[in-house]
Amino acid sequence: MKSPNTQFSGRRRSSSGTGSISSGFIDSRTPDRMTRSPSSSTYSSTTTTSHKSNSSRNPVKIAAKTVADAFVSCFTPPEPKSSSTNFGDSDSFKAPSVASDGGREKRRSNGSGRGRSVYGSENNSIHTKEAGHLKFTMEDIYKATKNFSQSLKIGQGGFGIVYKGRLEDGTVVAIKRAKKTIHDKHSGAEFQSEVRTLEKIEHLNLVKFYGYLEHGEERILVVEYVPNGTLREHLDSVNGNVLDFASRLDIGIDVGHAITYLHMYTDHPIIHRDIKSSNILLTENLRAKVADFGFATLAADTESGATHVSTQVKGTAGYLDPEYLSTYQLTEKSDVYSFGVLLVELVTGRRPIEPKKEIKERITARWAMKKFTNGDAILTLDPRLERSAANSLAMEKIYELALQCLAPHRHNRPTMRKCAEILWSIRKDYRELAG
Repeated sequence: MKSPNTQFSGRRRSSSGTGSISSGFIDSRTPDRMTRSPSSSTYSSTTTTSHKSNSSRNPVKIAAKTVADAFVSCFTPPEPKSSSTNFGDSDSFKAPSVASDGGREKRRSNGSGRGRSVYGSENNSIHTKEAGHLKFTMEDIYKATKNFSQSLKIGQGGFGIVYKGRLEDGTVVAIKRAKKTIHDKHSGAEFQSEVRTLEKIEHLNLVKFYGYLEHGEERILVVEYVPNGTLREHLDSVNGNVLDFASRLDIGIDVGHAITYLHMYTDHPIIHRDIKSSNILLTENLRAKVADFGFATLAADTESGATHVSTQVKGTAGYLDPEYLSTYQLTEKSDVYSFGVLLVELVTGRRPIEPKKEIKERITARWAMKKFTNGDAILTLDPRLERSAANSLAMEKIYELALQCLAPHRHNRPTMRKCAEILWSIRKDYRELAG
């Protein structure tokens, strides 16, 4: 379903085809979003923690061409236009002053258990009700959705149908509905994971959580309604309007802030595991909000010496970290890899996998990084965007960052905090040059 009101579309198949990943190869036969369990009996679907060995591995700087070639080897293919709002100029959204990307800052939390920092500013929402764990009854849900009226259906979510609803106090919400079945162990785990994650987080660039309900066969999740569709829909120009470069840069920064918050400023680091354009919702002012936490999981406890968690592979073809795919070792750097793919997506306007393109262009990030390292980056810029000096310079700098994010080994990727700082610098230079 493609509609400017679509929300939680993380499981929809793209119109351009879908891909699966198996042993690092991509084809078009398996659904877009997938899970993969470790083949060794050492692993299980229950997350376990692995610890550091005595031999530590130091990150090494890889030349751009070398990284691009290594990245290539990971894959073998067989609305009305809104002006960008200057978010981020307030003190609460200034990039952190600490330039170092080594280690995490000590997390600060209040009595409610929610992280507080520059990344945890108050949510400037159009909604009146405070976020939190609210108690709902089925009667509340029936009233809010007019008995799940088809006219209020706005999309297909990670585990069920999504409806637009209105609570008694007038708050407009998105209501995700699924029914339990005897074969729903997987979807049930995703539902519980999403509830646990949403209860812990609060950030301007994350969808606000209002509450949930389990009643009989019904599973209900009530979250913020974001009215302007997904980033993917805007990049596809479903309403005939082109998302300008400045807006794309602002959106990238918003997403960077959101993931940084999850990684650094929650009580325990959270890995989203499904960062992609169809999971990024846009407000009427083109403010980005990251959604769909069905695959989210807690990161390793570094204070105990753990370096990663070992778990089954979950994510979306085209965005999956190849190192995680081959080792089942999950870290925050897997989100960084997905963010690198998203950066390329913002610049090119293309989907991560384009099966209708010729072979050398089917994997968008691989194609774009190859062009960039060969000095032909301008050929990858979305043809609907202006070829201005400001756009070209910002594109080159974004690709430099994307290349680091897409490094084959996690040790060579920057932290999300560093990514956010770099994007802030890029936007500053872009605005000065664009006038």
